[in-house]
Amino acid sequence: MNINYIIGIVGALAVFLFGCIASVTIQPEFSIGFNPGNLINFFDPASILITIGCTIFIVVASFPGSMLKNMPKHFKIILNNKLFDPTSYIDQLVELAQIARKNGLLSMEEKANEQTDPFFKQAIMLIVDANDQDKVRGILENDIECMSARHDAAAAMYDKASSVAPAFGMVGTLVGLINMLKSMNMEDGAGDLGGSMGTALVTTLYGCILAHMIFGPIAQLLRNRDSEEILCKQIIVEGVMAIQAGENPKSLRERLLTYMAQKQREMSGEEKAA
Repeated sequence: MNINYIIGIVGALAVFLFGCIASVTIQPEFSIGFNPGNLINFFDPASILITIGCTIFIVVASFPGSMLKNMPKHFKIILNNKLFDPTSYIDQLVELAQIARKNGLLSMEEKANEQTDPFFKQAIMLIVDANDQDKVRGILENDIECMSARHDAAAAMYDKASSVAPAFGMVGTLVGLINMLKSMNMEDGAGDLGGSMGTALVTTLYGCILAHMIFGPIAQLLRNRDSEEILCKQIIVEGVMAIQAGENPKSLRERLLTYMAQKQREMSGEEKAA
């Protein structure tokens, strides 16, 4: 479970709500007051309809249904913090290298059939079938590039929503201001001007919340997961290339560990020693 995401979103909403209901006085003495009734000032059905409704429909108009139906899958991805573990792939590749040196490349076919990762299975089978090294590398690297392009397109969907939401927040504000000015009656005074202005501005608030609390973090997390998956697949590519070349398992581990940060290497070494 991605605890950081949950803590961040819940914390941001909590601080926002605290700011809405709290009043801080410094002079003549420091005091904090709370007025939960202030929350009603930030609720406006028309503003919600314009900001959220228009944002959703513009995203629907901008992307194909095949991408839109994957949105539940995207939330599952960002909430799962343990999808890609480079250390696990390195251990498996070193084990395969030992099998290949002892029994030959054909002996890895059984291990390939046990793999749940389709990319890893494909990589093993390509060298088991004695394909040319350049051909194997080309196929696998092309697979990585295409996968990254698909992931970037998914993140772009949330980038689009993040950019559209504040824009429709401003549209809602303009709608509110136009309605306010049209209904003003200077002969009766401008007593309702403050309330009408507040209703107009709350639409901009909704747009900023959607952009920076909801859609922005999702797009960033999807790109983070993409980087993690690319790293693991690059490790697989280098690993199977080295196995096909007959590299020593110990040298292979040292080579693959260079893809990881120094702290991760040290932790991996400690676990191996334990």
